[in-house]
Amino acid sequence: MLGVLPLTPLVATLCIWQHANAFSSPPTTRAAPSASLSSTARNLFFGDYLPLGIPVLVAKDKWDTSRRTKLKERILSLASETKRGLMATDDQMEEMDGLFSQLEKLNPTVNPITNKLSTLSGDWSLDYTTSGSILGKGGSPRIGPIIQNIDTAALSAKNSEIIRYGGIINVSRSVSAALSPVNGKLTDVKFKKFMVGPLGFDAPDSARGQLEITYLDDEVRLTRGDKGNIFVLTRM
Repeated sequence: MLGVLPLTPLVATLCIWQHANAFSSPPTTRAAPSASLSSTARNLFFGDYLPLGIPVLVAKDKWDTSRRTKLKERILSLASETKRGLMATDDQMEEMDGLFSQLEKLNPTVNPITNKLSTLSGDWSLDYTTSGSILGKGGSPRIGPIIQNIDTAALSAKNSEIIRYGGIINVSRSVSAALSPVNGKLTDVKFKKFMVGPLGFDAPDSARGQLEITYLDDEVRLTRGDKGNIFVLTRM
């Protein structure tokens, strides 16, 4: 366990010397401190002296933030290049899978579904997915954003989109669902009602799934579905 070094004469002398140098110009000539003094100084200011090695934690946090930013930039760039994944090649899908996994390891939000301080609730735009059915691959194209709204207080979700049928008619479509959290990041999903234009009908009881939130910050959310698909969403 890390603690405070006892104030020995050697340590006291060193502390006085360190503080004096911090507020004055270095002398032109001074005998270099011994190796043992240098080692003690490192312990004082980068380990034992500060609880939990605070300087090391701060440095790691800065590195994590920088890494997150770079990963998110590349993920969103690749999502745009592949038109949400619709035009992704095998190589691009492999790259995205690797980036996705790396960013998951830097998740800053613990228990995003049940955490009262979580920023999960709100509207999210789907930027990338490996699900061909959601993208309409081989069928009618999706026009504009594919939106997912999540309300953690009401434990509900809603997906909405606009589909162009026959190349000329745009029709809104949505599905609402109830969420039943399994743990802090995994929830069961029970689809409740489908809407196609003005027409609505209840979802069959078999229309169920799962959603795992594996990364969440104020801008980006990563999700894994129960059929092995991955989803990248950005806050609207």
